[in-house]
Amino acid sequence: MRNIFLRSTAAAAFSLLAAIALAQPPDWYAHREERFRGEQWRAHMFAEIHEDLDHVQTSVFHGRDEFRLAHAKLELNELQNDLAAHRYTEAKLDDVIGTMQRVVADNRMSPRDRDILNDDLQRLRDYRAHHENWLH
Repeated sequence: MRNIFLRSTAAAAFSLLAAIALAQPPDWYAHREERFRGEQWRAHMFAEIHEDLDHVQTSVFHGRDEFRLAHAKLELNELQNDLAAHRYTEAKLDDVIGTMQRVVADNRMSPRDRDILNDDLQRLRDYRAHHENWLH
């Protein structure tokens, strides 16, 4: 009798853990890798970078860290608005790059999140160098 009780308790616990695991949202990092697969991300690069900043913002410390992230998102939004109005200025892009560099250098975040933002910075630099041939 005791053996049956232990087996059913173990089975119930296993079922519960399996249900919890399945209910978890998919791994954000794996989802990000999917978002940047192929070339279609180029048309949505700024939105993708914004999503990365949103993700990092969920785990930063308040104060200066949060301020730098909010400032980077604001500058990125301004750049997106200018590009939507067909106004490209390298100075505005340089402002976004500089602000994101400060986020990467000065914010407390996981090494994985720092790598993601460094990857975004490289994409912004590539855009600056080749924006006239970039897919929009």
